[in-house]
Amino acid sequence: MAKFRVPFVLLLLVVCLLRAETAFGGLVRIEVRERFPFAGGVSYGRSGAYEVMGGRLYFELDPNDVANARIADLALAPVNEKGLVEFWSDFTLLKPVDPAKGSGTLLYDVHNRGNKLALWTFNEGERTNTPSEAKHAGNGFLMREGYSVLWTGWSGEIRDDQTGRLLAGIPVAVNPDGSSVTGRNHVEITVDEPAYSRDFFHSPWGISAAYPSLSLDNSDAILTSRENRQSPAGKIPNEDWAFARWNDAKAEPDSVSLYLKEGFRPGWIYDLVYMARDPRVAGLGLAGLRDTISFLRFEEAADDGSRNPLFGFLDRTVIFGVSQSGRFIHHFLHDGFNLDPAGRRVFDGALIHVAGAGKGLFNQRFGMATVYGNYREGNLSPTDFFPFTPGLQTDPVTGERGDSLARLREKDGVPKMFFVQTSTEYWARAASLLHTDVEGKRDLELDPDMRLYLIAGTQHLGGADDIEAKGTARYPLNPVKHRGPVLRALLSALDATLRDGTEPPASRYPRIDEGTLVDLATFRARFPTIPGVETPAQVYAPLRLDPGPRWRDQGIADLVPPQAGEPYVTLVPAVDADGNEKAGIRLPAIAAPRGTAAGWNLRDDAFGDGGVLAGLPGAWFPFAKTQAEREASGDPRLSLEERYPNEAAYLKAVTDSLLELREGGYLLDEDVARLLEMAVN
Repeated sequence: MAKFRVPFVLLLLVVCLLRAETAFGGLVRIEVRERFPFAGGVSYGRSGAYEVMGGRLYFELDPNDVANARIADLALAPVNEKGLVEFWSDFTLLKPVDPAKGSGTLLYDVHNRGNKLALWTFNEGERTNTPSEAKHAGNGFLMREGYSVLWTGWSGEIRDDQTGRLLAGIPVAVNPDGSSVTGRNHVEITVDEPAYSRDFFHSPWGISAAYPSLSLDNSDAILTSRENRQSPAGKIPNEDWAFARWNDAKAEPDSVSLYLKEGFRPGWIYDLVYMARDPRVAGLGLAGLRDTISFLRFEEAADDGSRNPLFGFLDRTVIFGVSQSGRFIHHFLHDGFNLDPAGRRVFDGALIHVAGAGKGLFNQRFGMATVYGNYREGNLSPTDFFPFTPGLQTDPVTGERGDSLARLREKDGVPKMFFVQTSTEYWARAASLLHTDVEGKRDLELDPDMRLYLIAGTQHLGGADDIEAKGTARYPLNPVKHRGPVLRALLSALDATLRDGTEPPASRYPRIDEGTLVDLATFRARFPTIPGVETPAQVYAPLRLDPGPRWRDQGIADLVPPQAGEPYVTLVPAVDADGNEKAGIRLPAIAAPRGTAAGWNLRDDAFGDGGVLAGLPGAWFPFAKTQAEREASGDPRLSLEERYPNEAAYLKAVTDSLLELREGGYLLDEDVARLLEMAVN
């Protein structure tokens, strides 16, 4: 019998196909640098004592694996002798000493500019990047409930300031000939107080490592200034500025700082376009997160024998993020990273807090994670881009059709998602685009795996502690405390949904068809005429930005800054006669009000561009105490004595609102009791 011979070409094809389907690399080594009892070894109920593990994770990634195809500039990342891209990430894991006593749920807290926020958010503990003491545990909620909590670095722009910020070693893209990758880059700078110099990317949460100028010679760079984004720009002569930092009364050369001889004018916008170099392969941060969670879910040990500390005890995974971190989650899902190279789902659930409808610059050449848009700033940064919502939608202006989670749908990669907004996100972060068409004409049907919640009358990062505080705003800041109570209930609900299929709390958000989501003109017409209060004349509406033909597929901008087109249409929550929002989760501060709580504020004149919509603060306008006081001032809102003839009447209103929220699943029993106690006191 003649031997059957496989043609060489066919054999080669089979080998190539097998190789294409094989995932190489991933998390290959865990370096544990510290391990100690948390909070002195105190026991948290059925979960027992907790411990902290910290150190560094090491990765290798196959640039030819189709699962990594979305990573911008991956082909330009240096590779090792195996042809794999190497990078690393800091990590901190807080877990029960005996994992069997845990709940089986891993909560991954996406860091915000390197900062850990989960204990501060859910436990209302003292905020820190080095959790170790009882004060960091706060009320102990996450530990009492048995969660393991993980933090890892994912952003290469975080600077080590010795405060425990999470770092990531993300390689720089290099041309095939070994030369630096360069390109035009845009930086926008605005200050609240006079200054002679400013870092390219400054934030009160941390200064990000910017992409340096190719040269300190500014002859090919362009710097303009304008009073606001709507006013014409004026070019600043190159001899009047430099790549430098003002230090000890002199300008010192610095490739990531801007110096002005005449100084920055508060409130003005300065746009710098320059030739940058050495972009980080930023998308590796998303892939590293994917591979970390995949390892914890499915692998017993890493390639070097490092043991998985949660192996056999992990049943569910939930990702959580606040603000920038929430945008990161939506972008992570949008780019398809919730499926590992083997096609397995990474996160089962996502709790996305105060992200608006945005994503971000997390996987683009010269992209900076810290950047976002609002009415005054960041308008030319393409962080809020179509498609906005999980579910098919159309842009009639551009003809585009899309679904923000399209890459995950075919392989069952869509997690259960809770999007949670404050009022501020509707004013400053275009939250309405998450659930309306881009013309603001109709409501969209929510994805079956999605819930959407507005916490009515609240501001971006929680209630202000000082009721007299204003910051850069004109009016006192919103004091309504919402973050802990509502998010504890929603995390518990999401966990229950994943554990046994319990139906989550119904979505509560403003809608066009119910008259609770309106345009700016309607809002202004209906807001009560409170003495001394001016309502916003603006709302943030993202522009249709075109960075060029390579942006969508390769993350490379050819038009810098991008070409600006028509804005999308955004809407805001409707209010009642008191100026408080009608729709959403109405905490006692709104359902049994003592004042008007707003998610918006105006910028104070002292900081430049006064009177325009402020960035992320809300506002507070208390009711008059008596009818006489109200009438004397001309305030149309009923006074406290007219609303609540005695303390019992007020406490009944508070109690009724708390019980209604508890019944709907928006508050836990412990928080009902806590909020009632606060009302009594």
